[in-house]
Amino acid sequence: MEIYQLKQRGFKIRRIAKKLGISRTMVYKYLDKSPEEMSEWMASTKTRSKKLDPYEMLIHTWLSEHPDLSGAQIYDWLKERYKDIKVGESTVRGYVMELREKYSIPKTASKRVYQAIPDQPMGQQIQVDFGHTKQKTIEGKEVKLNFICFVLSHSRYKYMKWLDRPFLTKDVIQSHEDAFQFFGGIPYEIVYDQDSLIVVSENAGDLILTSEFQAYRDERELNLLVCRRADPESKGRIENVVGFVKKNFAKNRIFHTIDKWNEQSESWLERTGNGKVHNTTKKRPVEVFALEKQHLRPVTTRITTSSIDSSISRTVRKDNTIIYKSNRYSVPLGTYKKGKEVHIEITDDNHLIIRESLEGAIIADHQISHEKGKLIQHSQHTRDRSKGIPAYITSVSEQFENVEMAYAYLEEIRKRYPRYIRDQLQLVSGTFKSVDQSIVNKALEECIHRNLYSATEFSDVVQYIKQQHPLNNGQRDEFKKSPKPIMHGLNESIINVKPQTREVSEYLELLKGASV
Repeated sequence: MEIYQLKQRGFKIRRIAKKLGISRTMVYKYLDKSPEEMSEWMASTKTRSKKLDPYEMLIHTWLSEHPDLSGAQIYDWLKERYKDIKVGESTVRGYVMELREKYSIPKTASKRVYQAIPDQPMGQQIQVDFGHTKQKTIEGKEVKLNFICFVLSHSRYKYMKWLDRPFLTKDVIQSHEDAFQFFGGIPYEIVYDQDSLIVVSENAGDLILTSEFQAYRDERELNLLVCRRADPESKGRIENVVGFVKKNFAKNRIFHTIDKWNEQSESWLERTGNGKVHNTTKKRPVEVFALEKQHLRPVTTRITTSSIDSSISRTVRKDNTIIYKSNRYSVPLGTYKKGKEVHIEITDDNHLIIRESLEGAIIADHQISHEKGKLIQHSQHTRDRSKGIPAYITSVSEQFENVEMAYAYLEEIRKRYPRYIRDQLQLVSGTFKSVDQSIVNKALEECIHRNLYSATEFSDVVQYIKQQHPLNNGQRDEFKKSPKPIMHGLNESIINVKPQTREVSEYLELLKGASV
């Protein structure tokens, strides 16, 4: 009867529906009845059973725990749990409204301004954006989930992927490949927000993309359009999809594992996201997509993230660390030199690999931390504290040929650098890894002879001797067997001249004559 009263007071159908919390179709249906028919119908509703009565306690529980649930979301939850249920969405909304009134569970509505956007031709455009939600786990803890959404602008056909960690550029690239496989083709234009994983900056329309995504764009020959931030005209559809996913799929859903969550999202897409009639087009996205798919650019081969150059250089800091995503990651002690750079890459299992050069050996391997301001340090990248100083000196000196000479040398270094003796010993010990032991032994003799007592000077002498002795051991032995005499200041031709020799009889004749 309240509908008639509001109508007589001049309320329009939309305002009546909004005020009473029912659909406009229901308002028209009630107004078509006469007052007598309405009275009879109201009386019958109080006695007859309803389709959703068996689910009353379940729906009441949902509303009690989550008062902000919408009728559409409850309809989706029922369809998810009871696949054979035969009930319309409007029936569910009406029933939810009655239960709210019966159990005094009000719902607060949030207002938002939207703007109409012209439809794109089939296969022309896809919009991409990111979102995140906070979900409760079965233990009652809270976990942050991140997702990426794709929606074809014409058919509104959707795809999404979730991660329980922040997206990396390689994850974005992989998600694009998964989406193109899901759609069975590539649209001619892709619209993005100015996300830092894709765009470094934009200057009057000139895009500067991240190096990884630029390489992917070139390989896929993608036509990109990056819209201005908060521009409803250029990215309204995808923002609607992000909101739809948050409110209809994720809201109040319990998180178990990321794999199960992605399985649930795929089922939701099939059941609701792509299977439900779109409010604007009045068509099911899955049906329109069957036609739009024919207009997509075909996917020839699948690109893997390993085929995209993901190596990035980082400068080594004085404390032998590098910075990645606001965290410090350690490299071996002694790596630092002024201007020293290393190369990093991210693996599929979320590890940070650090190399001396682009194709060089791996010097560090860390599990990536998603916190901020942390020091991630490998135990092998710290000073060796497993030994006492005397034992450490003994172990290093035993690597030399002349153990006693080495021990005395290291003890002298200890006297001169007592606070840094571990660093000194570690540097001396490290020289054995890169050169022949004979060179190290020779360096020890030279350092003692020249009174050079520090690990840095010892290392410099090792490198100097190494440069002065490029020949191998076999060649050196050959030279030792046949040494050449060194006579400074003489020409080689003079050295080879042989003096004239005489017979002994001549000297005897001279001696005879001398006796006269």
